Amino acid sequence: MISRTSRASRTVSRIVFAAVVATCLALSSWVCSAEERVTAAPFFSGEEIKIILSHGPWPAPAAHDPSNRVSGKPDAVELGTLLFFDQRLSGSGTKACASCHVPERNWTDNLRTGVGMAELDRNTPTLMNVRGQRWYGWDGAADSLWSQSLRPIVDVRELAATPRHVADLVRGDEQLSCHYGKVFGARPSPTDDEAVFVNVGKVLAAFQETLFSGRTPFDQFRDALARGESPASLSYSTPAQRGLQIFIGKGGCTACHSGPNFTNGEFFYTGLTRSEPVRKPDPGRDAGIRQLQESRFNLLGPYNDDPTGASAARTRQVAMGRGNYGQFKVPPLRNLMLTAPYGHDGGVETIAEVVRLHASDGQHAGAPNLTAREQTDLVVFLESLSTFSNPWRPEDAARCD
Repeated sequence: MISRTSRASRTVSRIVFAAVVATCLALSSWVCSAEERVTAAPFFSGEEIKIILSHGPWPAPAAHDPSNRVSGKPDAVELGTLLFFDQRLSGSGTKACASCHVPERNWTDNLRTGVGMAELDRNTPTLMNVRGQRWYGWDGAADSLWSQSLRPIVDVRELAATPRHVADLVRGDEQLSCHYGKVFGARPSPTDDEAVFVNVGKVLAAFQETLFSGRTPFDQFRDALARGESPASLSYSTPAQRGLQIFIGKGGCTACHSGPNFTNGEFFYTGLTRSEPVRKPDPGRDAGIRQLQESRFNLLGPYNDDPTGASAARTRQVAMGRGNYGQFKVPPLRNLMLTAPYGHDGGVETIAEVVRLHASDGQHAGAPNLTAREQTDLVVFLESLSTFSNPWRPEDAARCD
């Protein structure tokens, strides 16, 4: 016979068990709900979709460079290609532009800092998608692609050549001289070394303008939104969509990484700069402006082919400022997976580390940093801006007669 006490104890046990089960079920439901909120594809507002669309279409249309009269001309591209891969362009005859800007490495070298005749201080930027930019180099010391192409040729740590060496190379090689005549209407001047040197920079620029990356998973998603398709119906991964929403929203990334090439082309003092080890500081944009203003090859000089002078407007306006010191050019983000290491000094090995260092950049004071999960989603999105397809293919130059 069961006592009253025993029955009461069992009743209490059943009540406690039922309460525990109910609590567990409620907790499980809350956890599932929270997990669904984290893993669910985001909803994009009309304003967010507008920002997403601003990152395309791709490839972006680009006009010829008005400061370079041979921009876009096939003959100039052909001569520029020959010279880009020609080691004789260097003073020692052992280095070419392609020694650092390697086609198979997305037109960079994947080294921390470049190595020409000596090791350099800065990371080698990719030449992919270099056309149509406002400033060139990490410090923006060049205001055109053709003038930027001249700088490494005469830098003693890079190709270590001189204008006369370059001019003599073109004059003395029958094929180069013949191609030069087809491009510029006359063989290279026998006396004006600098004019020939500048024209070499212009055909090198014409070649580099042809280098652009292919379409990516992001581009497919962006174009589908432009057609009015629902994000939920698309194959773009949910983590990439969440990362995209962070990129255009909480992360504040589009303040600098805007437009189809994901850069505003200007300069910024970033989390990567703050992570530099203690050593001789790199003045960045501060030194770049000084070099730009002193260069006879800038767009205010005699070699700008733009008769309107409009292309030199930004060069006229550029000025030293207290905020210039330590600023570096905002790099484009396309094919980011292929261009490690990152930063102006190549000091960051992975995209994840870049995101961690940038986690509070561009956010208002007091805003929370990105969580670990948000950073992971942002990395997935950034990876979706890359493609392993390289549209460029080497071709044998036709013999010039």
